[in-house]
Amino acid sequence: MKNLYQKMVNEALAAQYADLEVIRRRRGMRFHMKDARPYVDAVEKMTALPSQSAAVINLHKESVKNHFSVLSSLTTHVREEDDPFVEHYQTPVVLDILCAEDEAFHQSMEKFADTIRDHEALIGKEAARCYAGFYGPVCSVDFALMPGSTSNVVNQILAKTDIPESHKKTILAAKSWGMNTSYGIGDVFAKSVEAGDTLAEASRKEVKQLQEIYRNPVAAQAALMRRSHMQSFSAKRYMEEYRRRILPAVKAAVDDGVHYGNIVTIPAYCVGDISHHISQSTYNMCKDDVIFETISAVTGVMKNTLASAISKVKSPFQLLNVATGATAAASEYLLELDGFNAPMIVDLLTRRYHNLVMMKPTRGSAAELHNCDFMDMIYRGWKILDKAGRIRNGSGSPLCPLVEGIPVDLSPIHENEVLMNPQRYAYPACAITVRTSAMMRLADYPCLLTSEPVTATMMTNIIALDKENPAAPVRGCKSCATACLAGSRHQYCQYREGV
Repeated sequence: MKNLYQKMVNEALAAQYADLEVIRRRRGMRFHMKDARPYVDAVEKMTALPSQSAAVINLHKESVKNHFSVLSSLTTHVREEDDPFVEHYQTPVVLDILCAEDEAFHQSMEKFADTIRDHEALIGKEAARCYAGFYGPVCSVDFALMPGSTSNVVNQILAKTDIPESHKKTILAAKSWGMNTSYGIGDVFAKSVEAGDTLAEASRKEVKQLQEIYRNPVAAQAALMRRSHMQSFSAKRYMEEYRRRILPAVKAAVDDGVHYGNIVTIPAYCVGDISHHISQSTYNMCKDDVIFETISAVTGVMKNTLASAISKVKSPFQLLNVATGATAAASEYLLELDGFNAPMIVDLLTRRYHNLVMMKPTRGSAAELHNCDFMDMIYRGWKILDKAGRIRNGSGSPLCPLVEGIPVDLSPIHENEVLMNPQRYAYPACAITVRTSAMMRLADYPCLLTSEPVTATMMTNIIALDKENPAAPVRGCKSCATACLAGSRHQYCQYREGV
């Protein structure tokens, strides 16, 4: 297993550092599609061990390669406002392919769409709750089954839909990590109500939109992009060309017995680095030295910690937990260097959320996506550091946070000249919130802290070991920060009831 763990770490860090080094060189400059080539090159070096499905690994590689090629053929630049959507064109295409290749699955998709109509009361209730801020900060497109998410609602409907279990799991995965279209529960409802529709009319429109993303996912995504005024390239042309190119890899995965739930998951989750993590918005944000060095130092903590974990972990999932736990601990540690901590930040962002609900009732349904990810990450880090602090107590010994029993190496933070000298980036005598202000910028964009390139790469490796069981959505308690620190919504979570 050590060979597997080393491979997972090498491939994951290659993806992360491909992003980081491009950003280091290009931050503050204009993004060009060719900038993403180093990430593509890193992904192309992924391999399958004998214990892994080569079809799964190849699906990941082909999606990244084809995404880059298609996007490069359509544009040389993606504007900032359009880069969030680059991960939302793959799953609609894959669903379309599976429906074309498997009539039984097509019939299940149609039946599920029909069943959505029968649950207008449920959909209206959930949409109204999201509109009113009932669940607090939540991401409607969350990868798990948390309250207020589209996956949560989809799961409730699927549980009452008479279709094969494997098809239920595929449909659920498609709206989890698969990100089937850019739509999130309640968006049409909120805009309809604010435009003057009755609640009943708004509910019917919400139902119609949800049906469309399953009946015609490709056409639905193209329509959503037109409504959002996406200008950088033609979504329709992208999906047409991507379909032609990805078809052989999808067919190969089907022939290899890969669960459809994994086939709809992998292609979307691995392409986000191209014009999203390596992108104009990232370049703009990372002009700030403190922000960039925060990402760099947290990556260093993860790298060092993973290096010591390879010979000690007992499972691939444990290795993944070490990776994400190390970055969580490092992020919380940076907050605590300025005298802040996760409970304080979660309280602040939760209060901000409820204020914004009143100010902007037609806010984007997924606006809190990254705030939620950030809060969950630092809350996890806070628990790790709090436990380490209790063990340390008054001994005077160095703080030694542990994740899965593995020591988290915080030295890349201590050795970072920028982060250890905040007085150089503010009024020197009062430089007491510099690192935290950088972290608050990253609260809107924590993708390279959590880290998504690492998570995507490791998850593909894990799925390749167990191709017949769907890996998405997360079927466990996320320990959501807002549910644990600022609200009580555990009773509305569906993770135990996931189909």
